[in-house]
Amino acid sequence: MTTTTATDSAGLSVYNPVANVGVGKSEMGQQDFLRLLTAQMQTQDPFEPVNNAELVSQMATITNSSGIAEMNASLAEIKQSLSGTRLGDAASWIGRAMLVQSNIAAPDAAGQYAGQITLAEATDDASIQLLDGEGNVVKTIDLGAQDAGPLSFYWDGKDDNGETVASSALQVKVVGATTSQVATWATIAAVQSPADGSSSKLITSIGTFSPTDAISLT
Repeated sequence: MTTTTATDSAGLSVYNPVANVGVGKSEMGQQDFLRLLTAQMQTQDPFEPVNNAELVSQMATITNSSGIAEMNASLAEIKQSLSGTRLGDAASWIGRAMLVQSNIAAPDAAGQYAGQITLAEATDDASIQLLDGEGNVVKTIDLGAQDAGPLSFYWDGKDDNGETVASSALQVKVVGATTSQVATWATIAAVQSPADGSSSKLITSIGTFSPTDAISLT
């Protein structure tokens, strides 16, 4: 409204049609609606109470209003459960490779090992050793002098004569340098959707990961 009253010098209330007052909310929310119905029932004329039909109608209106709110909340939860980490999206990752934080490297379909280390500081002479389950060095990759930062490594799983000498998961060990992160490439073999409705899991040869664990995807 845009009108109000004022008091003159005689103490009488004077109607002022042009005075400005505060503007209320332009929309009525659910709580406002429920308060309005409750106030209506509380202030009804006791000599002319609301009849049964009207009372049932009002109660039905309140119930419907609450039911719609609950339904909207349920739909929001369903929408969230179908977001990016759910089965539909994660399934499209099967057969692809993702870079994840891990010191275990497994060969891909071509028998190749690959990963990425992040050097915390520059180094004059560093190397990467790939160890088998018994701690034996299967392959040494010389890195030489390197600046701080990410550095990729790769090995085809073969010796100098072209013979395959490794075909299982190997441990990645960095020698002569300090690393802030060691990551390897893992091929995604399958997707697991937990029965409890939580985020899908990606199954690889080096373990099970969440889609959010992926540093990079190819």
